[in-house]
Amino acid sequence: MTEVSYARTAYPCFRSITTRWMDNDIYGHINNVQYYSYFDTVINQYLIEEGGLDIHAAEIIGVCIESKCTYRSPLAYPMTIEAGLRVGHLGNTSVRYEVGIFEETSETAAAAGYFVHVFVNRDGMEKTAIPPSVRQALQQLS
Repeated sequence: MTEVSYARTAYPCFRSITTRWMDNDIYGHINNVQYYSYFDTVINQYLIEEGGLDIHAAEIIGVCIESKCTYRSPLAYPMTIEAGLRVGHLGNTSVRYEVGIFEETSETAAAAGYFVHVFVNRDGMEKTAIPPSVRQALQQLS
C-alpha cells in the first residue's frame, strides 16, 4: 500500500472545485468534514467522465468503506481549489484512491488522504468485480 503524498507531482489527474460559503466554519477556514466531500466529488466526477459510470442506473456501484484525511494548512472560502487524484491500490472488487487538496498555485497539498470504494451490485449490495470501463479508467491513475 502506498503512502499518501503532499506533492502535486504525485497526482496524474486534477479537478477544480469552487469552495462555498457554507464550507467555512466559525473559525474562518474550511471545516474538516468538507474535505471528505471534496474527495467524493473528485472521485465520482472522474468515474462519471472517464469511466462512464451512470450513477443513477448502473447495476454496479462503488460504496465507501474507509477514508482518512490529514490536514496540513488551512484553506478558506472564497477560493478555487484543485483536487489531485491517483490510485494507490486496484484490486478485483475494490480501489484505494489517494487525494490531495491544493490551493491553485501551491505545489504542496493543504490536505491529503485516501478513500476506499468496494464495488457492489446495487440491488443486493454484494461485492462484485469492478466494471471493465471503470477498471480501465482507474488503471490510468495507477
